[in-house]
Parts: sequence; structure tokens; C-alpha cells
Amino acid sequence: MNKADTRLVLKRTLQAPVEQVYRAWTTPTMIQRWFAPGDMTVPQAQADVREGGSYRITMQESGGDSHTTYGTYQEVVPNKRLVQTWQWEGSQEQTLLTIEFRALGERTTELTLTHERFATVEAKEQHSQGWQGCLQKLEAALVAKA
Repeated sequence: MNKADTRLVLKRTLQAPVEQVYRAWTTPTMIQRWFAPGDMTVPQAQADVREGGSYRITMQESGGDSHTTYGTYQEVVPNKRLVQTWQWEGSQEQTLLTIEFRALGERTTELTLTHERFATVEAKEQHSQGWQGCLQKLEAALVAKA
């Protein structure tokens, strides 16, 4: 298995200014609106967005089960790039998440999500499904905000 097998890259063109998309990733109240796939909710989100700062996000299923991810910001370039570690509570596996923001115009942003260092291809595929669900909700949250 090579690194490409466990590296996930997703791109989205969002109809919102780059500053608004960046805020959606860095503001706890915005994170709570979209950062869980499907019918899951986000009852808790904390984000200390600075290099060395940490984040913690709890996603809750409709049946009550919850899943918490946490990590540390490795690189923060406002409105351009976020690099952060990613770890599920109760797991020893730590992956790396990079979010890149690129303005395509005043009201359009290209978002590139790269999630890498998965232990297995299956873990990458599970995260791919989850991220696609999250990004759909992000698009809806940005439209609702506009």
C-alpha cells in the first residue's frame, strides 16, 4: 500500500466569499451548523485557531451515540490554509487534515480538503463518505447565510 492509497483529496466550488468559507471552518457556532454528515448534529465545537492551538468537535447520531474528534492546528494562514492533526477519541491513529481556500471571485471559493496518513484504505473510504456528507451541509449552511 502506498501513500496515494491512503490520501483523500476532495475539491468543492462554493458560492460564498473566501472569508465566509474560512469562518465556517474556524468559528465554533458555524462549525456546529455543518460539521457532521447526514442527520448527525454537532452539540459541541471548540476551536482555538492558531498554530499550536487545539480543536475538539463532538458529532452526535440521532440515536444518541456520539463521536469526538480533536487535534492541534499545525499551520494557520487566514483565508488561505489550515493544517491540523485529526484523531478520534479512543483511537491511537492520528491523521493529517489540510484545508486550502482559494478565491475564484468575490463570491466564489474553491475549497480543497486533503486528509492523509490513514492506516488503511477502508479508513480513507469511510472518511471520504463522511467528508462528502459534511461538505454538502457546508454548502447548504453557506447558502442559508448568504
